[in-house]
Amino acid sequence: MSETTLEPSLRSGERDSRSDAARQPGERMLVRRAAVLGAGVMGAQIAAHLANANVKPYLFELAAEGKDKSASARKAIEALAKLEPGPLAAKSVAQQIVPANYDEHLALLGECDLVIEAISERMDWKKALFEKVAPHIAPHAIFASNTSGLSIGELAKSLPAALRKRFCGVHFFNPPRYMRLVELVPTPDTDPAVLDRLETFLTTTLGKGVIRAKDTPNFVANRVGVFSMLATMHHTAAFKLGFDEVDALTGPAIGRAKSATYRTADVVGLDTLAHVVKTMADTLPDDPWAACYQPPAWLTALIAKGALGQKTRAGIFVKKGKEIQVLDTAKGDYRPAAGAIAEEVQAILKEKDPSQRLAKLRASAHPQAQFLWAIFRDLFHYSAVHLAEIAHCARDVDLAMRWGFGWQRGPFELWQAAGWQPVAKWIEEDRAAGKTLAKAPLPAWVTDGRQGVHSPQGSYSAEDGTMRPRSTLAVYRRQLFPEQVLGEKPADRGTTVFEDESVRLWHQGDGIAIVSFKSKMHSAGVGVLQGLNRALDEAERHFDALVIWHEPPFAVGADLKAALEALKAGRLAEVDAMIALFQRTTQRLKYSLVPTVAAVEGLALGGGCEFAMHAQRVVAALESYIGLVEIGVGVLPAGGGLKEIAERSAAWAKGGDAFPELQRAFRQVATGEVSKSAEHAREMGYLKPSDVVVFHPAELLYVAKREARAMADTGVRPALAPAQIPVAGDTGIATLKMMLVNMKEGGFVSDHDYEIASRIAETLCGGEVDPGSVVDEQWLLDLERRHFVALAATPRTQERIEYMLKNGKPLRN
Repeated sequence: MSETTLEPSLRSGERDSRSDAARQPGERMLVRRAAVLGAGVMGAQIAAHLANANVKPYLFELAAEGKDKSASARKAIEALAKLEPGPLAAKSVAQQIVPANYDEHLALLGECDLVIEAISERMDWKKALFEKVAPHIAPHAIFASNTSGLSIGELAKSLPAALRKRFCGVHFFNPPRYMRLVELVPTPDTDPAVLDRLETFLTTTLGKGVIRAKDTPNFVANRVGVFSMLATMHHTAAFKLGFDEVDALTGPAIGRAKSATYRTADVVGLDTLAHVVKTMADTLPDDPWAACYQPPAWLTALIAKGALGQKTRAGIFVKKGKEIQVLDTAKGDYRPAAGAIAEEVQAILKEKDPSQRLAKLRASAHPQAQFLWAIFRDLFHYSAVHLAEIAHCARDVDLAMRWGFGWQRGPFELWQAAGWQPVAKWIEEDRAAGKTLAKAPLPAWVTDGRQGVHSPQGSYSAEDGTMRPRSTLAVYRRQLFPEQVLGEKPADRGTTVFEDESVRLWHQGDGIAIVSFKSKMHSAGVGVLQGLNRALDEAERHFDALVIWHEPPFAVGADLKAALEALKAGRLAEVDAMIALFQRTTQRLKYSLVPTVAAVEGLALGGGCEFAMHAQRVVAALESYIGLVEIGVGVLPAGGGLKEIAERSAAWAKGGDAFPELQRAFRQVATGEVSKSAEHAREMGYLKPSDVVVFHPAELLYVAKREARAMADTGVRPALAPAQIPVAGDTGIATLKMMLVNMKEGGFVSDHDYEIASRIAETLCGGEVDPGSVVDEQWLLDLERRHFVALAATPRTQERIEYMLKNGKPLRN
């Protein structure tokens, strides 16, 4: 069992100038085991994500009847494999979660370094559980309650005084693996060092964006986000818009998640949303917007009849057959969903200048435009009035809305981009005219002549009127390019060695060269390949190592547009030369005389996967989706991917028989399977056992450079090319083709799929040679290239490439 290290404690506002080596061992906290109390949807998924990070969790639930009292927890663990999106980085991770119950296993809590309570949002239930478990929690362990809005201070009252120092609130957002935000909520008794350690753990080990929230109802993100949803519901009715129409308006069109407003409500659960709204109503009776903290009548009616959203397969939206239908409140029934943005409003939303865009929405008489101005206005108004109460600074609000609700920009960023003082004037004009949802005036700081709340010096705090800088916790030094809010000082982008339209080679003065692709979706055209070769030349002459890193996606394969132009013109020799260049480039990555490290995040498909497979080391963000998907565009992997699979299958063979491994890999390539995480990619064979997985994407470059430096300093040399690779030959080809025949007869593959997969089989097996024959890498590379060019020349492959370029999805012809 691997151990997870919490970096040293560092209180907010204190700067630690010590190097990693200089920190005292006693400041570290090792997390060997954790416990999650409550095996509901959230609790089970939190346990899953702990297990993803190699922290072995006990998952507690009430004792079940019968012999197996942990049956309820065990059932919750089994259900994890069925959830979408999947909470497990790989299915095997579920084996690390240990089911437990409160009747038999409370003593296990004494083994845990971290205990997270995640039962239902009932104050009385939580307090009763606290009294039961508190005597069993280890004297060094951190205890945290996962709640979306209950008072952490009130919960703490049921704990012994000694444990209160190690207790706080920790609010994960659903689904915990994918949602970046975690709100960390202290009580007056919480030891600041505990918060620092927990923030470090959540950040680097679980990959979270942590916001220190105040102990106010619904904390930061839900307080602002749920108000925004309630305001949207109010204005939906006021402007007589349909729910589907509003979702068209409040999704990507304004920089928010695809699920927009009403689809988000269905996903969250209408009963859950109503509970959060009730918390606001019960705890904020004197709030200027208290009248808004009531669910609409139609929402109450849906809940009453059990239509709770996605979990009951009916809510605001319902799927009937293949048709998505939406609730029509006027008729009290569902109708086909067909909401769209009016052309006039679309034109306004395409305006690039944020100030002009907002001004035109306000000035337009179109109901959709007036609706959008109203929801922005009320969001800005609410956020400004409540800033001092709910958050330490404006940056916390903006990042919370990005990480917790999937917004591209938070409310203060949007306001600042649109022109701070003009928007403030419009809000006050509308308030005076009675158009806003509350009569509260804007705080005096809003209209003090400022041009915004974010600047290179920090973000505005309404607590004390200062500009708050970023946290100085040591863990954030691992984020070389942290996510920034509008107006912050840009991070130093290093010193450029050379740059052209395809790549940039640069460094940060530490002997590690970094090459970044600049092509669309970082596709590997001739310019990128030539630039990467030049970068390798420079690295071998002047640097200690080379890292491939850029913002995601990592790379999505070849430049299909250029390839199609050559194919349409009949320039097959040009295509052959491009593939040969690709192969030489990946081979150079593999055998470079300085260490090569691929820092992978997001999509690494086709040629992107092949770049990663040939780098001497891969450092991959957990959310990396890796695969050889060339069959979707009618060709086979020809950048060395099949060669690497044949070679790895031989090297990793169990009992000397490589064919089972080869057969598994063939299925992956022949179906274009993509990994569901970096750890899944390791199981698929695309990552090596020695490759590294990082949970926080902002730490990717830091860790990649550390790996490169360690390889260089320890004198790592490239492996020698294997002189002999045993292959399965014609017998292997025949066996793999039998699989294809069955798939074809079952209607699972088309004729062209069969043709492509047959060529994949021939390449993986080393061609028509005797079983057990040995070949070298060039033999396999030549097979790849020959079959690629032959397939590329066919009309059906060219149809697939053309369809992909036009529609962004594969054609099965």
